[in-house]
Amino acid sequence: MRILKLAVFLFFALWLVLPLVRTHVVRGQVSSNPGSVDSDAPISALPACLVDRNGPPEASTGFDDQSINQNFVSDFSHHQDQLTFEAVDFITDGLGPVYNAQSCRECHQNTLTGGISQVNELRAAIKTSDPNTTIDPTVVIKDDAGTERFISDRSLINDRAICPAGKLLFTQLPNGSFFNHKDAQAQERVDNIVNSSHKPVPEEDIVTTFRTSLNLLGDGLVEAVNSNDLQNIANGQPVNMRGTLIPVRVLEAPGDPVFRIGRFGWKNQQASLLSFSSDAYLNEIGITNRLDPNGLGPGVDVTPVCDDVPQPNHNAIEDEENDIDSFARFMRATKAPPRAPHCEICPNPDPVIQQGFKLFVDMKCTVCHVQTLFTQPVGTWINGNTFQIPPGLGCRQFHPFGDFLLHDLGTIDITQGLAPANRVRTPPLWGVRTRDRLMHDGASLTFVDAIRRHHNQAQVSFDAFFDPNRPDSDRAAVIAFLKSL
Repeated sequence: MRILKLAVFLFFALWLVLPLVRTHVVRGQVSSNPGSVDSDAPISALPACLVDRNGPPEASTGFDDQSINQNFVSDFSHHQDQLTFEAVDFITDGLGPVYNAQSCRECHQNTLTGGISQVNELRAAIKTSDPNTTIDPTVVIKDDAGTERFISDRSLINDRAICPAGKLLFTQLPNGSFFNHKDAQAQERVDNIVNSSHKPVPEEDIVTTFRTSLNLLGDGLVEAVNSNDLQNIANGQPVNMRGTLIPVRVLEAPGDPVFRIGRFGWKNQQASLLSFSSDAYLNEIGITNRLDPNGLGPGVDVTPVCDDVPQPNHNAIEDEENDIDSFARFMRATKAPPRAPHCEICPNPDPVIQQGFKLFVDMKCTVCHVQTLFTQPVGTWINGNTFQIPPGLGCRQFHPFGDFLLHDLGTIDITQGLAPANRVRTPPLWGVRTRDRLMHDGASLTFVDAIRRHHNQAQVSFDAFFDPNRPDSDRAAVIAFLKSL
């Protein structure tokens, strides 16, 4: 289906690759109780390498295309997964009918594949009498006959659609016909929002927000953090700054629902990278997959709007090659973002950056932007016993400068799942020097402006940074520290 990916695969298939040696570890360290609130083992059950917080070695870092550990994923396999992550999906691959991008790389490519990009997506919701709660709207689109189709519970408003369109180049379908749905109108719009009764919603009752794409480098380490560590971080935070944890379902876990503390996405809507891949493939690119096979729901994909690939059974999964597995494996094998050459802990530290870090701590910024986290041991089974933590990810310490909890900074947002409207995830600051648009909506273009928007649970840090009695040199040192991350 993807000529470039196939060609590269055939080329590298000529190589002789020795089997990878994997360390056998007895299955354990995770509860197998189906439907448990969280499936991670208690901290007390972990071995000495994590109980003794001086024990774990540093996780690998680097802006490169090498795997975090050759015994987990070889560089050859990592490159293959990267090609899949970068591959462009077309209508004949199942793109759409609504989508934001044609490739994962479109939204994650700075400074290299997997990093953040300056790309926004649009979210919308219906206001309620409670300012901390919104309702997911229904979005109206039309098929070729002009019949309205309704996408329910839809907070994501996709920026692109494959129809309306006429006969397009390179869109000959397997049955020999050409894609031609010039009269359909699949484009989602905020002014096409209706309520659950399919009644138009007044514009003043609609709340919208932008969300930037997120860095994915090093997320395998984040996935390997014990949920109880995140709970302990929250427990240790002052009451007025305490983060919120959200239990979310692990989509790949078989049997009864298994829940784990969410950590991926601005609303912590996913707890595993495979679940995250499935969600993004459907909602950002429009590709149905084995973990999310139903598309946009009854009346939309089941009764086609502008059917991208006619099939005897339209419910057939479009991700025939299980690309979501490659996406997840690629993210798990990426290295964490490295620090700048002259950070406060480097061989030749910059004294200004050192001072900025001390001030960053003194201003209580590290209450939420937690410097160091630890992963569970090699061999631990997580995500409902579906993924075993491999070498390179297990028993490591890493420095994301984030707590992966939800906090209230006083910004306008929307409810998503169990996440309240007024709370968004603390963005980890590793690699922040590669971003020129900050905060969850990308609306802050400088570090100073981003700090200026820190209120409510972050008010203490705002007050400390903007204290009129504080010399400008202190603020400059904090900014220098942030630019080193």
